[in-house]
Amino acid sequence: MTNPKLIENVIVPRLRDIGDFSVMRVLPVAERRMVGPFVFLDQFGPVILKAGSGMDVRPHPHIGLATVTYLLKGSIVHRDSLGYRQSIEPGAVNWMTAGRGIVHSERSSPESRQHPQELYGLQSWVALPKEHEETAPAFQHYGGEVMPEGDAEGVRLKVLAGRIQGLESPVATLWETFFGDVTLAAGARFQLDCTYDERAAYLIEGQVSVGGESFAPGRLLAFGKGAEITLTAETPTRLAVLGGATMDGPRHIFWNFVSSRQDRIEQAKADWQRDQFGVRIAGETEYIPLP
Repeated sequence: MTNPKLIENVIVPRLRDIGDFSVMRVLPVAERRMVGPFVFLDQFGPVILKAGSGMDVRPHPHIGLATVTYLLKGSIVHRDSLGYRQSIEPGAVNWMTAGRGIVHSERSSPESRQHPQELYGLQSWVALPKEHEETAPAFQHYGGEVMPEGDAEGVRLKVLAGRIQGLESPVATLWETFFGDVTLAAGARFQLDCTYDERAAYLIEGQVSVGGESFAPGRLLAFGKGAEITLTAETPTRLAVLGGATMDGPRHIFWNFVSSRQDRIEQAKADWQRDQFGVRIAGETEYIPLP
């Protein structure tokens, strides 16, 4: 029997300007559209926002996905068309299920704009299973204190979704998903569970080796199914591990819309362009036009 391939893809992010600052766009890329249900991954920062300025992502729509926001530093205020207003701090998770349609904005708070603020974090999208793509939109905030953590032999693990090394997150998902924040001391080793079909590690800081090969920060390593993966930190390291079950078919992506059906994407585009999306954020007058 052939041994499974350790690493299927090594993905180098592309720099994208989103207005207030640039982000590192990790997924999707031509050679890897998804890892489990994850169809999108950005790293934003670390960036210092000047006093008097801040992050201002104006109201914009989503369908067919859940957005997952996780901060390493700073804070962001989420507002949406369901009426939720939620500040997120480092270690917490904002999980917004778009389903058939939601509109949200992400901004710095008035308080944080009074002084320079460092902003640093990850935002990802997970595709919804076909049977739930048109589910009712929803929003859940999970404080960092409810996330299970393990700390042993130079490895600190916070489980943000799913189950990793026997620790299970309280975050409710519609598809088999895992997402974790791992911090490694120099020389520490982290073994990634083989129980999920698709697995990847995104190197946020530091350098690791896998199978004798070294990797610099800012790399997504997508691993082979069933391969025994051990990541060894060559320096103090922080990384995100993510993946889950293979998705139930490919997904179309345009702008902020994700769907298994191209015609549904076209409908969402037309609805937003004609101001017929059907939902608004109370008190917000700005919006991002369809590109």
